[in-house]
Amino acid sequence: MKLPHAQLAVLETASADEDRPITEVAEQADLKPEAATRAAFELEDEGLVAVSEETDESVTVTDEGETYADAGLPELRLYKAALEAGAETEPVSLGELLGAAGLDGPAVDIALANFARKGYGDVDSGDVSADADADPATDDERLALERLAAEETGGEDIAASVLDQLESRGLVDRSASTIRYVQLTDDGVTALMGGVEAAETVDQLTPEMLTSGEWEDVEFAEYNVEADAEQFQGGREHILRQTANRVKDVLVGMGFQEMEGPHADAQFWINDCLFMPQDHPARTHWDQFALETPDEIGSLPDDLVENVRSAHKEGVGEDGEGYHSPWTEETASRLDLRGHTTSLSMRYLSGHQVGELEPPQRYFSVEKVYRNDTLDPTHLLEFFQIEGWVMAEDLSVRDLFGTFTEFYEQFGITDLEFKPHYNPYTEPSFELFGTHPETGDIVEVGNSGIFREEVLEPLGVDCDVMAWGLSLERLLMLMYGFEDIRDVHGTLCDLELLRDVEVVY
Repeated sequence: MKLPHAQLAVLETASADEDRPITEVAEQADLKPEAATRAAFELEDEGLVAVSEETDESVTVTDEGETYADAGLPELRLYKAALEAGAETEPVSLGELLGAAGLDGPAVDIALANFARKGYGDVDSGDVSADADADPATDDERLALERLAAEETGGEDIAASVLDQLESRGLVDRSASTIRYVQLTDDGVTALMGGVEAAETVDQLTPEMLTSGEWEDVEFAEYNVEADAEQFQGGREHILRQTANRVKDVLVGMGFQEMEGPHADAQFWINDCLFMPQDHPARTHWDQFALETPDEIGSLPDDLVENVRSAHKEGVGEDGEGYHSPWTEETASRLDLRGHTTSLSMRYLSGHQVGELEPPQRYFSVEKVYRNDTLDPTHLLEFFQIEGWVMAEDLSVRDLFGTFTEFYEQFGITDLEFKPHYNPYTEPSFELFGTHPETGDIVEVGNSGIFREEVLEPLGVDCDVMAWGLSLERLLMLMYGFEDIRDVHGTLCDLELLRDVEVVY
């Protein structure tokens, strides 16, 4: 019997008495592991060896996991600080507890995301209440992480659900490898006893063989195209970015142009131009993120500042009264992270971004905004807003609703509902709702309306403008059935879900 070199080497190295790992056989036979594996499968097809396999899973603690195993999980540190501050009897300010717990940066979001999930208490409007009956000593994630970090276990005795949670938090890495074994069959033993020789075969066609014509006289090794191959996880575009690009394509197809502008901007553009009084609750630190350095914008257009100040103080038109509340340019100049991309709309409509615009015009943006919200399945500290507006003569609510109907139909959403709403900057105003495909719950997806005279006249716009701010993440929830937007980005992101989810068009 003649066999290719690799097959003969594996056959001669394998044992008839025990399973031997193919990696061990490959090393002894002086073959690459992949070559030995291929040869083993080919021999198995001939009935000369038996190939078996088992899966070996390993768990390693990440650098972040090592840090938390030593210093404590952020949610446990927050709970300890809350108890020490008496939060089990009376709510305590979150800001006070963060310093005591030594939490800052991403650790704050992690603590808030897991504090309520584990039943340690609640966070409501910036105040923390602790549950005195919670028991951190029995926290499965803490116990597992500490044992893994101390190498007391390889993870085999830890519940899969606990390992899943630690992995989703980026505290451990799990990897599974397939170990294959090879053993001689009776036919293989018989073949060896009868004598087996190496056949002159080649496993690769080279340019030199083609040039010389040698390829006509050699025997090529056969390949098992059904053999398992090593799996590689390549990169792919994030589903959120895929949807954002799809939204852009749809809006461009509807005749819109894209807006661009700063993420950090003056309160003047973010709030004052929108006729939001400077003492409005939404303009406090509870809802906004203020910049410390620099803390104010370099300059604002004097004529526009005076127009906006006049609208706030005296109102617009014969019947306008304004707010009769304090208004200062100092407050308007303060820098914040934008809480909505309507700041871009104000810059464009005023003519200070791309020059004076004549109707009709359509503009949009799909960009990040930042709000000091409490984290939950439908709220994040930063998210994407689909901003849009149309400038034209004689616009009506029917135009607004028709635009939404056309837009959402592109994503298979046809059950929109509208509810009258109040905004300081639009009249009439409407909230938009859709039905969650899995839970059947009504989900708010955006806010809209027609800009008030108090917004448009100071900007120098003398025609109608209808506008909206829609949530990209909540559009994603309606399209794919996600119940928690933290599943698609952030520290709790499910990477396997992102790898496996099908793109919806």
